[in-house]
Amino acid sequence: MSGKDRINVFPSRGAQTLMKSRLKGAQTGHSLLKKKADALQMRFRLILGKIIETKTLMGEVMKEAAFSLAEAKFATGDFNQQILQNVSRAQIKVRTKKDNVAGVSLPVFESYLEGGDSYELTGLARGGQQLAKLKKNYQKAINLLVDLASLQTSFVTLDEAIKVTNRRVNAIEHVIIPRIERTLAYIISELDELEREEFYRLKKIQDKKKIARKKADKIREQEKKEGLELEEAANIFDDHHDEDLLF
Repeated sequence: MSGKDRINVFPSRGAQTLMKSRLKGAQTGHSLLKKKADALQMRFRLILGKIIETKTLMGEVMKEAAFSLAEAKFATGDFNQQILQNVSRAQIKVRTKKDNVAGVSLPVFESYLEGGDSYELTGLARGGQQLAKLKKNYQKAINLLVDLASLQTSFVTLDEAIKVTNRRVNAIEHVIIPRIERTLAYIISELDELEREEFYRLKKIQDKKKIARKKADKIREQEKKEGLELEEAANIFDDHHDEDLLF
């Protein structure tokens, strides 16, 4: 096992405990990121469906708005100059909000009306009904356009977040976790080898102690035997050795 395949640590019980905690943390992080990716994918598919639906509806609304514009011009005549003269500020404005999806902040655009209708007197002489229909259709088109912009922005943001999350999930699953597992296997194998060496060393020490104990016992037995032989040996100076002879 090369050093690149595992983390460079000294094999010890402390390193083993640390690697186990890191492995557990990596597995927990992988699980959480996987759930986050699933939640983002679900919202991504939902937004994609809404985009398709909004674009289809946008085509129909724009077609109806263009047809109502032709009707208004036919009934009222050219009213471009009147519209340009009455333009002072925008009546339909856009505000932004934030939507949180699994920790990813998505921008949400909303359209709202501000102020009164600057064109309420336009078409008073003729074509008022066609102009009212025209304003209603284009207002609906603008609202749909703002919704579509919000969906498209959220779509792009989610797409980037999903790519980043999937890269992290794959990195943890295929790089980090296997590397920690290989490091743990290396530490366990080294600790087992150290235990075998220690067991062999202790066994050798015990064998040497047994041999030394046997030699010591043999020496003591030999000394004891020699001591008994010395005590039993004859002593010419002993008074009780022989009786006196009388002539």
